[in-house]
Order: sequence, then structure tokens, then C-alpha cells
Amino acid sequence: MTETGHSETREETFYEAVGGEATFRRLVHRFYQGVAGDELLRPMYPEEDLGPAEERLALFLMQYWGGPRTYSEERGHPRLRMRHVPFKVDRAAHDAWLRHMRDALDELELAPAADRQLWEYLTYAAASMVNSQ
Repeated sequence: MTETGHSETREETFYEAVGGEATFRRLVHRFYQGVAGDELLRPMYPEEDLGPAEERLALFLMQYWGGPRTYSEERGHPRLRMRHVPFKVDRAAHDAWLRHMRDALDELELAPAADRQLWEYLTYAAASMVNSQ
């Protein structure tokens, strides 16, 4: 009950519904395992260790889907397109990124509706990062 005597109900976020932090960390870790061996994508990650990129993506996705706001607290506004400008993101990179993300998402074995919702966002996000022919 609130101070006014009304009960408060809060809808579960997508983040909570799919298992919270552990689920997003599994997704992103599996994704970067694919990226690590990808000749096209690996050069887009200049850090020797993919750990910092993995952490950034995990925090971003957790925040986007209703989890902690750590990403914005640490890095400010996501500005995803701007952050990707230094890299040539063409159709081949788009396809490779989605291939690794699909493999990672499949391993989560989410309920079909949750899988579809997350995949729709990921395909939209991948398309919006393309910046070259």
C-alpha cells in the first residue's frame, strides 16, 4: 500500500521476465565468443581483450530492457550510431553481427514470444548501425 492507501502494482519488465542480468550476460558472452573468431567483425574491436566491449553491450541491453541504468550512469546517452561511426558497418558486417547474435539467442532458449521480441529489436538495431554500402 502507498501512503494514499492505494495498492501499487508494477508490471514486470522484459529484463525481469527473461531472467535478468544472468540472461543478458549469457547472451552477450556467447555473442562475443562468436565475434572473437570472426575475421570481419573482430577488427572492429580495437581492444586486445573483448571484455570491455562485452561489458558495455551487456550493460546497454540490460538497461534498454528495463534493468539497472548502469550504462547511462557510466557512459551517458547511448548514442549508438555516433559510437559506431569510426567503423565501416556494411551489409556483410550487419549479417555477421546478426549471425552471432542469433546463435547466442538460440542458446538462451527463451519462450517463443520473448525470443521474437528480442530478435526484432536486435535486427532493428543491426540495421540502424549500417553506415556504408
